[in-house]
Amino acid sequence: MNGLQTAAQAMVAATSRLRAAGVDDPARDARVLLAHAARIEASRVTLIAPEELSHEIAERYDQLISLRAIRVPVSHLLGEREFYGRRFRVSRDVLDPRPETEILIEAALSGPFDHLLDLGTGSGCILITLLAERASASGVGVDLSEAACLQASANAVQHQVHTRAEIQQSDWFESIEGQYDLIVSNPPYISLSEMNDLSPEVREHEPRMALTDEGDGLGAYRRIAADVPDYLVPGGRVLVEIGPTQGHAVAALFQAAGLAETRIIPDLDGRDRVVLARMPG
Repeated sequence: MNGLQTAAQAMVAATSRLRAAGVDDPARDARVLLAHAARIEASRVTLIAPEELSHEIAERYDQLISLRAIRVPVSHLLGEREFYGRRFRVSRDVLDPRPETEILIEAALSGPFDHLLDLGTGSGCILITLLAERASASGVGVDLSEAACLQASANAVQHQVHTRAEIQQSDWFESIEGQYDLIVSNPPYISLSEMNDLSPEVREHEPRMALTDEGDGLGAYRRIAADVPDYLVPGGRVLVEIGPTQGHAVAALFQAAGLAETRIIPDLDGRDRVVLARMPG
């Protein structure tokens, strides 16, 4: 016996470890992480299943599974996450791009825009996707976190929109000048009381300031609604992602700020996901 496991045996053992650790889809994660350890596409894992893993790959795989078992997100172990058909570099410094945020992208793309502002840009996935989809547009992305700004800048270069994207550090509108025809944001909207309900992957491994305002979850929307009229051109739109119970409260904030045509847009599961409002004129 040489002590080497086949890829199939290693995956079975890894799946058991992850299941015991309470991971949601242990077989999928075991497969994806094996592909990463072996530096192959996930679709090719079946082809190497009967083969023995080299010591180097087995060691790398064991380390990845150990980290996943303590609930480090798969995206952080891979260093990337897919969003709207593109791969974005991610780390624990930025919020993971999520499929439901694609609802905001679709809503933004349903109307014209030339100059957009992304508040709390994080990985840059919203700003970069909108610029990649709308080749005539330019935009600014701001984040309070310097590490997030660096990550967004790297993603802008990777997706070749860096000549049309400006990334800068700012506390919401603090460093912003000029006006925009589209303002977008996926701000921290989880209330302090809801933080303990989050999965360990999110609660312990994503940046806290991107998740919660340490209050009722509406703090960021109050800041945005108060200042957004000064930065929107007449007819310009603001689109914000929200938590599923926040639609009416956020819409009311924009209405109180003098915005019009407020609309709540549901996600594919029928839950409120995006609030849209327009600057009169």
